[in-house]
Amino acid sequence: MESGNNFGVQATNDDASQCKLSAIKLGYWKDEFLQSMIDSGPRRAPEINRGYFARVRGVGLLIEQFFERVGGNGQIINLGSGFDTLFWKLKSSNVPFKKFVELDFPAVTARKIWSIKKKPLLANMIQEEGEEVIFDKTNIHSKSYHLIGVDLRDVKDLDAKLRSINLDFSAPTLFISECVLVYIEYPLAQNMLSWISSTFISALFICYDPINMSDKFGEVMISNLRAQGCHLAGIDACTSLESQKQRYLSAGWDGVDGADMCSIYGAIPYAERSVIEKIEFLDEQELLTQLFQHYSICCAWKGKELENISIT
Repeated sequence: MESGNNFGVQATNDDASQCKLSAIKLGYWKDEFLQSMIDSGPRRAPEINRGYFARVRGVGLLIEQFFERVGGNGQIINLGSGFDTLFWKLKSSNVPFKKFVELDFPAVTARKIWSIKKKPLLANMIQEEGEEVIFDKTNIHSKSYHLIGVDLRDVKDLDAKLRSINLDFSAPTLFISECVLVYIEYPLAQNMLSWISSTFISALFICYDPINMSDKFGEVMISNLRAQGCHLAGIDACTSLESQKQRYLSAGWDGVDGADMCSIYGAIPYAERSVIEKIEFLDEQELLTQLFQHYSICCAWKGKELENISIT
């Protein structure tokens, strides 16, 4: 199903990774692994750096709640993972988990494999003592880590590939989706969400995606992305926070919480915010607020073990 129409979507991984690296180099948070994985890009505007801090920290607070609930019994599936480094950050912090799976287009996983293989810091953490790691052009398989090339719109293939690595569908499983569903046609995204809710006994789905895209500011965002060759196939779910939340209930999830990034930024402990707000002077506070109003994080749950995890 992969085609030339996906090139614009795949390119968003490069842009997001370089935006994160811009903030990391200024001290918004630490991530030595991303610095090993990608080349530096241009320094981004202060509102972009602060926006990425809010995104990373907001998702991180929910990940922390997941591990507080399940301990070392959890599995993580990172959808459209790109060059994300969560696996290495968890390993370096000795956070226990059963299995970590990253999924993206084969063209993206092939590039990530190349980056991993050339950096011992990354490659060595995949392999446990006495264990063989299997590399091929678009996949990595080890005991605890799997990087798999797959088109997320093809649920049948996704199901087959997860079963091939002996994923435990009864174990509590965290799904992470950052600006992924917005690029998938709504019916296909709903099909995937329904498959997850009907297949996994205990699951938490964390999703960072746009909202309020039908107002003037949202229309400008859409126009800018289209000019870059990036088609927002899943924009129908992005009209409001409520439309984002409703998609999970319609797909059979037990419950969902969500908030826009204004609320999520405010929920980050003041001590953290006060430190990062001193890194750069922000003279476009209104622009940052508008950006925060047009993105959200939702978390949907399936099963008693993970119910009522709150976003703020």
